[in-house]
Amino acid sequence: MDPAHQRVHPVGATDKSSTMNSAPPQLPPKYIMLSDNQGGLQPPPYRRNIPRYHSAHHKPKSCCLRCICWCYCFLFLFIIILTGLAFYFYVVFKPQMPSYSVEDMEIGAFEVQTDFSLYTEFVVTVKAENPNKNIGFNYGKDSSVVVVYSDSKLCSGEVPAFHQGHKNTTMMKLVLKGKSEYGSGLHEALMQNQKTGRIPLLIHVKTQVTVVLGELSLKQFNVFVTCYLVVDNLSPKKKVGILSSDYDVLVTL
Repeated sequence: MDPAHQRVHPVGATDKSSTMNSAPPQLPPKYIMLSDNQGGLQPPPYRRNIPRYHSAHHKPKSCCLRCICWCYCFLFLFIIILTGLAFYFYVVFKPQMPSYSVEDMEIGAFEVQTDFSLYTEFVVTVKAENPNKNIGFNYGKDSSVVVVYSDSKLCSGEVPAFHQGHKNTTMMKLVLKGKSEYGSGLHEALMQNQKTGRIPLLIHVKTQVTVVLGELSLKQFNVFVTCYLVVDNLSPKKKVGILSSDYDVLVTL
């Protein structure tokens, strides 16, 4: 071929026919699937069968929980037994509180002393009634009886120690003595009450009582009795009449 007739292609130009006949370029795949045997990839040995919890750490906790459960069961059983015994005791023995009342009062002395103090001596008859058929009471030595008028302590004494049996009524004569300041306020209040014939008195009784079931002495209690008493006079020469009486009884351990 004549060199003059040869076609000269510019640099960078490509033949359209060769471009159309050539295959498109191959791009690398976006994802590669690897099998267990491909490329020798294996999971690291330290990640195989890792235990989440160690069994040794559970033994102390389970023992503590078991011990707590046993304690609660024992406490629950103990409460049931006590409740059953209390119910049996209440149904069989039918316990009742003893009752107390002031039956009589005598004035042994009601005198103004030379030092302007008031000396009084009362003899109070108290009835203690036990309505129980199978329960008795022991009255202890640690007791006290105080008579109060217009916030002033007139006289005091104590309840004698004794045993009160079943279905028993005991009459106690309590001798009470004392001195108090006889001021103008106490004198005026007393004279006013003497004219009206209504003298209010407070009698506070404190004693220790032990419940006796058969031959067995049970729990000891503190018994507080407050008697609101109204009498017609406080003269040693006259019989004292009890116009009204009211009682409050408090029992504590």
